[in-house]
Amino acid sequence: MEGVPYIRFLVPGLVMLGIINNAFLNTSSSLFIMKLQGTIVDLLVTPLAYGEILAAFLAAATTRALLVGGLTWLTAALFVGPYVPHPLLSLAAGVLVSIAFSAAGLIVALWADKFEQVNFIPTFVITPLAFLGGVFYSAAMLPPGFRLVLHLNPIYYMIESMRSSLIGVTSEEPWVGFAVLIVLATVLVVWALVLLRSGYKLRN
Repeated sequence: MEGVPYIRFLVPGLVMLGIINNAFLNTSSSLFIMKLQGTIVDLLVTPLAYGEILAAFLAAATTRALLVGGLTWLTAALFVGPYVPHPLLSLAAGVLVSIAFSAAGLIVALWADKFEQVNFIPTFVITPLAFLGGVFYSAAMLPPGFRLVLHLNPIYYMIESMRSSLIGVTSEEPWVGFAVLIVLATVLVVWALVLLRSGYKLRN
């Protein structure tokens, strides 16, 4: 963080928060409402493979999340300037996080039976992890004990990968963040696909 204006330091974390929340909410709300209204049956009887259904949900959520993240960055650029050291890496980080959290939203929507359950994960899991994941501070500012806890938070690596890409400053090696993103996205997408194929809470 040394030598970087604080408002510029904040931007990557705020961009990532927008991406995470919108990716998750897009799939979780869409699929849950389809379950609630019974229109999910119309989707299941179409001649589409489960992988195609999953890809459509992920693509829609990723598009929304990247639009929100891009608009957040454009707004911030009015105050901190438009320079981005690694634009392709920032796009890659945004896409990976969008895919991971849109798949997570799909999983939660399949599991949930009530709106309260859909809202439980973003309210009591994602938001606390995000705000404790280094959005407002650098890992270097923390004592060793808290730094260890921070490194157990996967959202920390997402924020640091975006920070490295957008402002060229990070407390972690960039490859570490991207490795975590790839593993997390892969696990969640496979999990969501397995649940869809099994018809988990979709068929009586």
